Amino acid sequence: MNQEPTAVPLIALRGVHKSYNLDLPSQTEVLHGIDLQVGRGEFVALMGPSGSGKSTLLNILGLLERMTAGSYLLQGQEVSGLDDAGLTLRRRQTLGFVFQFHHLLPAFTALENVTLPLMMIHGSVSTAQRRHALDLLAQVGLTGAEHKRPAELSGGMQQRVAIARAVVLDPPLVLADEPTGNLDQASSNEVFALLRRLHAQQGTSIVVVTHDAHLAQRCDRLLELVDGQIDRDERVAALPQV
Repeated sequence: MNQEPTAVPLIALRGVHKSYNLDLPSQTEVLHGIDLQVGRGEFVALMGPSGSGKSTLLNILGLLERMTAGSYLLQGQEVSGLDDAGLTLRRRQTLGFVFQFHHLLPAFTALENVTLPLMMIHGSVSTAQRRHALDLLAQVGLTGAEHKRPAELSGGMQQRVAIARAVVLDPPLVLADEPTGNLDQASSNEVFALLRRLHAQQGTSIVVVTHDAHLAQRCDRLLELVDGQIDRDERVAALPQV
């Protein structure tokens, strides 16, 4: 009897270590042999106390930092041996990023900020790509604000622009580092609900670092990092999504 092949996880880390100040008296190991798999379409919360290694792990997942030792398979392909150009290409092909501070370009409109990744890759933006960016701004509730600059938008609206920018290239994986950490509670709930809605509509895998236990309970899976190791990995009970 033939068995169906096991689906290849989107992310597979094995024995990942990360140290800083290598070969110096101040050498410090932050991650101590992380083993982790994230499947396609998962919505994962990453929690842990300050200094536990959350941001370091997210940066490794995002190909922004290199691990000291271990293996990282992204879409089934080993990426730890790629040179800088190869890492940049994989980031553009695979990843979207949302940070606590939106990092929008102040001189650009909301639409121009969303289309920036397209401009960086293709050198120009086609009519179809511009229409796609406008559709994304509509999805995040910013119809009518397309030509406003960041200073004309609230903090929550700016973060919505950042989310639209993160998904404009339709990446299979979005990494979010405290995306609601700089917002009030109402805006936090709106931004998180938007991430959940985009996840449901597009099937994008999302890994979000958060200190907010309430928001983490609205994810599908909860990881907790303690002293550079995964201390908890559990499914979250299904809750009604906004």
